[in-house]
Amino acid sequence: MLKTIKDEIKQAMRDKEKLRLQTLRSLVNDFKNAGIDKRGNEGLTEEVSSPAEFLTDEEMIKIVHSAAKSRRESIEQYVAGDRQDLADIEQAELDILSEFLPKQLDDAELESIVEAAIAETGASSMADMGGVMKIVQVQIAGRADGKRVSGVVRQLLG
Repeated sequence: MLKTIKDEIKQAMRDKEKLRLQTLRSLVNDFKNAGIDKRGNEGLTEEVSSPAEFLTDEEMIKIVHSAAKSRRESIEQYVAGDRQDLADIEQAELDILSEFLPKQLDDAELESIVEAAIAETGASSMADMGGVMKIVQVQIAGRADGKRVSGVVRQLLG
């Protein structure tokens, strides 16, 4: 994933796409910081020249999810503050980040996974929501937002 993003950075430079370039560079910086947090600068060699290379694809996807989530929250804040211009910029960045996320589950797929988890746990009330959420989160692995998942679980248990 890191190589793909670095290739996209090069392409954005060639195409003079400032926003795309800025967003992708920010993402690589987030990867680098997470790599340093994970392992520090030790172990860097000619083959492993950046701390970001210590991360697995799954860890990188979590970082992209986190960046996308912060963009979504910013959009909500900007819209609430009547700053549509800034919300549009955040939306453009979110669209760029979304290219690097796994395909999101549609409502029917998500509902079927939740129903299976409810059957597996024998959940019958909202008190059992935690057990259902635990199973569902493992199965969806970042392919649906937590708020969306909890909404479906509440709907099916409530």
